Amino acid sequence: MVRDGYYYGVALIAVAIIVYALTGGWGWAILPLLLAAFFLWFFRDPERAVPDGEGLVVSPADGKLTSIEKVITPAGERIRLSIFLSVFDVHVNRSPVAGVLREVRYQKGLFLNALDPACADKNEQNLAIVESPDGYEVAFKQIAGLLARRIVFRPKAGDYLERGQRIGMIKFGSRVDVLLPDHAMLRVKLGDRVQGAATVLAQIPGLIAEPMLAELEVETLA
Repeated sequence: MVRDGYYYGVALIAVAIIVYALTGGWGWAILPLLLAAFFLWFFRDPERAVPDGEGLVVSPADGKLTSIEKVITPAGERIRLSIFLSVFDVHVNRSPVAGVLREVRYQKGLFLNALDPACADKNEQNLAIVESPDGYEVAFKQIAGLLARRIVFRPKAGDYLERGQRIGMIKFGSRVDVLLPDHAMLRVKLGDRVQGAATVLAQIPGLIAEPMLAELEVETLA
């Protein structure tokens, strides 16, 4: 479990005990107890078996694959996959590939619904670019949603990440985008449910070097 769950859960249990002491009954204390149970469940952090294989890209988050599209970035054409996390999904995020974390870029913004396409550019977000030992780069972006009010990202630029390694979380509703090289072979389809670190999103063949994704802005291809 993420430690935040203990903070919220213990605090709410304490509130329930105080309410019980003041009222002499559990009637009004039920609500904080229910909230405590919810937070303890929400901040769960299950262990996952990370697939082994060359060029595999695993999902950085639990959720539903709501968009697969080709986009234009300053570095060229890329495949963008968007994963929507509801409040019922595990919200711990993981690195999709092994490699060196070349860049981390945080952007303040709005809190539009994570299903709104505009949220990819306008919402609070954190972009991370990982360069694999094979020379290709995979970028992933944590995007805050309507309910999310905090993005947590712990590694720093220069750190080496393992495939499936925990890197942080987005609290409550949110979205995670993954930008893949244009020659990546997808292993998922639109509407699939994916699990962080466990579901293989794609496989990237060959040892093709990819330039840095220097900008956040992307243009959807017609």
